[in-house]
Amino acid sequence: MSRAMQCQSCLPWGSWAQLPRSLAGSRGTRGVSVCAAAVPGELGSVPPCPQGSLSLVDIPSQLGCAGYQGDSQESSAQPSSSRHAQSQLRSVAISGAIKKHQKSLSAWFSHQPNEERQFGPSFSLDAVHVDPVIRESSLEEILKPSPDLTIQNQLQQPCRKVISLQNLFDVDACGRQVKNVVLYGTVGTGKSTLIKKMVVDWCHGRLPRFQLVIPFSCEDLSHSHAHVSLRRLITKKYQHLRDVVPVLEASNLKVLFILNGLERLNLDFRLAGTELCCDPNEPVPPSAIVVNLLRKYLLPEASIIVTTRPSAARRIPGKYVGRYAEICGFSDTNLQKLYFQMRLSQPGCSGEESQDRRSAEQENLVEMLSRNLERHNQITAACFLPSYCWLVCTTLHFLYFTRTVPPSQTLSGIYTSFLRLNFSGEVLDSSDPTHISMMKYVAKTVGKLAYEGVMSRKTCFSEEDLRQCFEVKMKTESELNLLEVFRSDVFRFFLSPCVQPGKEHTFVFTIPAMQEYLAALYVVLGEKKTLAQRVGKELSEVLGKVSEDVAVVVNIISKVLPLRFLPVLFNLLKIFPRYFSRVGGKDKDAIAHTMAEELFKEEDYYNDDVLDQINSSILGVEGPMRHPDEVPDDEVFELFPIFMGGILSRRNRAILEQLGCSIKNLAAFEIAKAMQKTVIRKGRRGLPPSELMDYLFFLHEFQNERFTAEAVRSLRAVNLSSVKMTPLKCSVLASVMSTTCHEVEELNLTSCNLDSSSLRTLFPVLLRCKALHLQLNSLGSDACKEIRDLLLHDKCVVSSLRLANNPVGEQGARYLAEALAGNRSLRQLSLLHTTLGDPGAEAIAQHLAQNQHLQELNLGYNSLTDTAALRVVEVAKRHETLDKVHLYFNDISEDGKRALDSLRMDRDGVRALVFLTAGTDVSDYWSHILNVVQRNLPFWDRERVRQHLALLLQDLESSRSQTANPWRKAKFLRVESEVKKMLGKLQDGSL
Repeated sequence: MSRAMQCQSCLPWGSWAQLPRSLAGSRGTRGVSVCAAAVPGELGSVPPCPQGSLSLVDIPSQLGCAGYQGDSQESSAQPSSSRHAQSQLRSVAISGAIKKHQKSLSAWFSHQPNEERQFGPSFSLDAVHVDPVIRESSLEEILKPSPDLTIQNQLQQPCRKVISLQNLFDVDACGRQVKNVVLYGTVGTGKSTLIKKMVVDWCHGRLPRFQLVIPFSCEDLSHSHAHVSLRRLITKKYQHLRDVVPVLEASNLKVLFILNGLERLNLDFRLAGTELCCDPNEPVPPSAIVVNLLRKYLLPEASIIVTTRPSAARRIPGKYVGRYAEICGFSDTNLQKLYFQMRLSQPGCSGEESQDRRSAEQENLVEMLSRNLERHNQITAACFLPSYCWLVCTTLHFLYFTRTVPPSQTLSGIYTSFLRLNFSGEVLDSSDPTHISMMKYVAKTVGKLAYEGVMSRKTCFSEEDLRQCFEVKMKTESELNLLEVFRSDVFRFFLSPCVQPGKEHTFVFTIPAMQEYLAALYVVLGEKKTLAQRVGKELSEVLGKVSEDVAVVVNIISKVLPLRFLPVLFNLLKIFPRYFSRVGGKDKDAIAHTMAEELFKEEDYYNDDVLDQINSSILGVEGPMRHPDEVPDDEVFELFPIFMGGILSRRNRAILEQLGCSIKNLAAFEIAKAMQKTVIRKGRRGLPPSELMDYLFFLHEFQNERFTAEAVRSLRAVNLSSVKMTPLKCSVLASVMSTTCHEVEELNLTSCNLDSSSLRTLFPVLLRCKALHLQLNSLGSDACKEIRDLLLHDKCVVSSLRLANNPVGEQGARYLAEALAGNRSLRQLSLLHTTLGDPGAEAIAQHLAQNQHLQELNLGYNSLTDTAALRVVEVAKRHETLDKVHLYFNDISEDGKRALDSLRMDRDGVRALVFLTAGTDVSDYWSHILNVVQRNLPFWDRERVRQHLALLLQDLESSRSQTANPWRKAKFLRVESEVKKMLGKLQDGSL
């Protein structure tokens, strides 16, 4: 693998705009305190950088002497010892200043953005970094007309020379030394992260070509309108360099200037637009400093690297550029695998779990992701962009390693923050007078395409679809220019060629969920309007402004002239804006109606829940691949309404405001108010388990506590059976249910993959549930310990607890027995098929006498012998409230059966359900016992069930032969036929 592919960093990071204001300073500039992260190596933990730029690398000890050699020659009149002493002092001063500069830069660039700490463990660039592929390019490549929106043009990758970051300043093909490098790439390819890694490498001595590195943010420079000299600009940003700057021009110091984000500056290389300046002390506009640095008129020996988007790379005349290089992302699948392996294998990735379990789950994730990449699925095309690799890892961390979900951790929050990391409020084209933000333009255009796709249930778009979305309404030169910039800089970030067989001539959204996010943003921003609504809004705004001016004039005239009809006309004029404001409120009702209709689509009722769908889209679906000729399943867009709710949360609205997509508080309030009439009303209906999980997830994403509380209060029964309750889903359920304190009539968590940690997460919810179904969850003794604490809690209201088909075991039975002794709420306890054995039943019997409230106990199918069964029944006979004990499908002999058959409810106060017979009559509970067998047969040992059914059949036949009552014989024959039917189906495998 080439050095360009060596392991370093490609994670997105915060806006450079924050940089200049964050480093400490005392020269009248604003400062923001920065909590610097510890830096690997000898630099250690350092305070925040001085004001705003960055630099790199250890200076050789001889640097100072070499830098001042010329000055020493000019001072030849001085004694040689004096000259040598001054040279040494200057050398020490410069070397010390640059080392301080390195520490400050290292501290700043080692500091990860908020999103890194918020959505997963924070990693240093040295720990997680893979260099993207960099290919040498040319001005001709950049100046080529933008390709049409065709698959062929998107897939064409010219074969160009791959070059590493360290070799960007090597001599060119003609042997000339390269001084100026333009490094360009589309949004999301990792330009800023690559520069960040370059700075960190210099700070740690891994870029020895340069002795001093001075980075600048072009975004920061674009906000500065005052004239400033280069010397003042550097010292203003980097105070540690105040002793170095005065001698930059005179010394032989190898300096590198980094200009990040050149597209934010409007540069004019004409002499009439930007005058020549070679004096570092002369105040000129910041843009003039950049132009003269690139002209090599100012500090001609300095090296310069510029990062920019493709549309702005052509702003620099080719004669001032020594090398063009394009960042091509992770065009090699091996780079993608390497990134995922490094990122997902970090020690802090899986939280507080045991090391063995954590490592196994991490390895499994990496393996599944690698297999999906090898299939060349759509995710392979998506992860061509390093930023999408970050999104994939962040989403997997959210799905697998989230143990609690604070308000800041939502899926819509991840996507919103992902867009902020990549767009950070940038305007699409700084030279355009509208200064429309890039994200606003995307919401209006790509959002429209996404919404139309959701409404028509399609994910693949033809070239004609794209033209209809982007080109049909283009009317002005400015609009066409914006489209050209979008196509060259942003298009591939959102849309990529489809890789499915038979659909090669279509485009899909790079990440499927991004289509639903942008469609939701398009609707919530109010872009989905009819022509009448758009015209009416514009007209009402115009009339509203005019009416204010007219009011003043009419009031003055009416006092002088008897023109009483003027105020009447004026009031009529004001009617339209008022009327439209009322009609405009219906837009909010329409948004709420759309949200409710999409959230509760009946055709989506029996799909997997949305979190499982996201997991499958990333890790793929195990099993044979679909044949190209096979009819595909209908597209599902269940994330669309959930994203609509998530975008309306206060935190996401604040981030979108930074991106130029404003959603007012009043609009969000009115939409939430309208949702109470639609969403909550429809949510009261009985929903299938997966759909109910989606509804709960929607409430979590919405982050509106009042709304969620009202919605949850309407849910008296919560059925999530067969939903795979991951730690994230358990946290979502606990978070949503915690908005109220009402009692839940029933919580069904049957077959939900629960464990002891799940029960700990759900503990506050379980306390408030009257009927609790926990069957088929592999709950062992550790989980029973949690259940014991639950039942002994003074606020526990659980009256019915079903633990059937769980490996409770003897130790688990002891924990449950302790719980029975102190619990006051439990009335029914089912321990059917929980591997208790005689010791477990004995533990239950020992503590049963201390319980005063239990009414029904099920110990069926637990391999109990006569001794344990009779022991339980003896205790039950003395119990005040216990009147029913289930003991069927246990290893009870004929003698034990006769002893249990002799029990009478009126005499002994307890009924034991053992067989289908009761003496010479059929048991009243025969149908209940057979129903229990039929429901649980998929989870029981079929051979053992067959043996028990054969014994039941023999018992029925024996009891029938002992009675002469024809009515009873008929009942026996009916039950026998049911048992024989079940045995026949069991042998045929149809049951």
